[in-house]
Amino acid sequence: MPSGTAADTSANTATNTNPATASSSSERKRPRLPKFTTPVTDAPNDPLITDEQVLDAISGTPVTEEEDSLTDGAGHERTIGLFGSNEPTFAQQYHLTRKGRIHRIHEIFGIARQFDIFHGLTPVKMRLMFEALGPTFVKVGQNLSMRSEILPQEFCDELAKLRADADPMPYETVLDTLSREYGRPVDEIFEWIDRTPLGSASLAQVHRARLVTGEDVAIKVQRPGVRETMAQDIDIMRSVSKYATRFVKSAQIVDLNGVIGELWESFQSETNFLIEARNLVDFREFAKDYKYMDCPKPYIHLCTEHVVVMDYVEGISVSHPDRLVEAGYSLEEIGNKLVDNYAAQVLDEGFFHADPHPGNIIIHDGQIVMIDLGMTGRLSARTRSILQDIIFAVGKQDSPALAEAFLRFAGPTDTSEVNYPGLLSDLDAIVQDFGTVSLQDLDIGAFVNALVQLSRKHHVELPGIVTTVARGLVTLEGVLDEFLPETDMIAIITAHIANTKGLRSAAKEEVKTLGIEGQKAIHGALGALSESRTAMRMLTRGQIKANVEMVGSEEPIRQMSYMVDRLTMALIVVGLFIGSSIVYYAGMKPVVFGIPLIGFMGYVVAFVLSLWIVVDIFRKNRPKRRQ
Repeated sequence: MPSGTAADTSANTATNTNPATASSSSERKRPRLPKFTTPVTDAPNDPLITDEQVLDAISGTPVTEEEDSLTDGAGHERTIGLFGSNEPTFAQQYHLTRKGRIHRIHEIFGIARQFDIFHGLTPVKMRLMFEALGPTFVKVGQNLSMRSEILPQEFCDELAKLRADADPMPYETVLDTLSREYGRPVDEIFEWIDRTPLGSASLAQVHRARLVTGEDVAIKVQRPGVRETMAQDIDIMRSVSKYATRFVKSAQIVDLNGVIGELWESFQSETNFLIEARNLVDFREFAKDYKYMDCPKPYIHLCTEHVVVMDYVEGISVSHPDRLVEAGYSLEEIGNKLVDNYAAQVLDEGFFHADPHPGNIIIHDGQIVMIDLGMTGRLSARTRSILQDIIFAVGKQDSPALAEAFLRFAGPTDTSEVNYPGLLSDLDAIVQDFGTVSLQDLDIGAFVNALVQLSRKHHVELPGIVTTVARGLVTLEGVLDEFLPETDMIAIITAHIANTKGLRSAAKEEVKTLGIEGQKAIHGALGALSESRTAMRMLTRGQIKANVEMVGSEEPIRQMSYMVDRLTMALIVVGLFIGSSIVYYAGMKPVVFGIPLIGFMGYVVAFVLSLWIVVDIFRKNRPKRRQ
């Protein structure tokens, strides 16, 4: 890679934005939508659902009236008393009130009605609606883009384009936020701050500035109140999901709970900018071993939960390949080094940039500079090892190795519930679909989605970080396909694994593994001998008992239980009809509609029970007919 760059100043604002704001020059313009607007007063009322029905179902929990009066968190510190600790609740921690919840629900419904949600959404309208709803829903949409078992594939493809662009917040608001964060005048820290932002997203805004000590920096300032708004949104989503599961027992609802769980896991790290500052420090430490890789240096003493100050990087985004070629760079070399380094991040270091879209990759002074490390992932050594085996198996088109690696990756909490023959059969189908194609034709997104859907089908728990890795790989694959098409991603990752795991290192790892497994086997054998001695002693005394479980017998037993219940109810109904008829001919008083009161009540109860039996039979058999 050449050591210079010929980027012009006009390119800088397009390439130095955060991940929520950057976009390629080829991306079409889309209309600006109001963020967090009030409901539209002239929107038509939907006949199927009303605001009152939703508010009654959602807004009643979990905020109490006591929490309504919260204005700050000063009085809600964790305390220890005579009867245990008193930790602040979720509502107290983020200053959530019932009034604020109701107001936010009205905002959400107002924006939803703008897009006529109750009469159907197209993929484009859904994406635009999520962008209008703010950063929380953008995050939900990005998570849903990897969940084709919840949404059709065309919706997932469209949601993958989500970016949280927003109108810039006023310059005075930026200055007020900085003054409040530092507790002193801004001019004591910054010599000047550019009034025009480099990028503006629904979560934060970036400005170029110069410190009083002379350094050229970029300031990332979190929008006031956005953290509370996101917490409110997550709280509402939890309530909606909880309310829905009471009435809809659907796999889609369960999967939606998983999406909300992923959202909550990423919420705190992405809204606490001190974590991003630490990520920048860690990534710079990692990049020391790669002369062609770097990231902005953070100024830790100036970073807070809502502000990040880092070096300003002037360069060319990978979304402008023509400018890169004009500056003397090789697109093939950039692509190869970018993929090889990303493989090192994921598979070797276990710390990787989780959102490598074009706006976050800048070429500056012969280096690939990764910016905005608000979204990162961290992998354990075991997870990295299994990922290496999976990718290596795909590259070698080794079906048995892929199946073995996936089973190692799964690690279900209860193996007795896993149908292993069915699992292996489905794995063979995946290997047949993906293991026989060439590396250039392999669709990473489809392959990862197939594995994730397979795990959910068989109730096998994959680590949540797998989704993050998959999203990062799919995002990087999109960058390569659009801007660096000559780069073969899978081939480079496979070669990286092969070079990293040489024969000598592989032999050492194998010997170490055999030693550990041998030690476990010896201890297991000694434990088995001890247990067998105890079992023989109990057998000779007649104290041993055996619990026998018939695998696959749960469903027939459950069906038999339903049959017995229905038969019992049918007998009760027959008895009521016969008894009521006897009372009718006995001519007892008082009389209702010419029928003795007791007999009339018997007929009514028998009719209701009969109707219930019919409805129950229809409801229980409907899922089977759908299948």
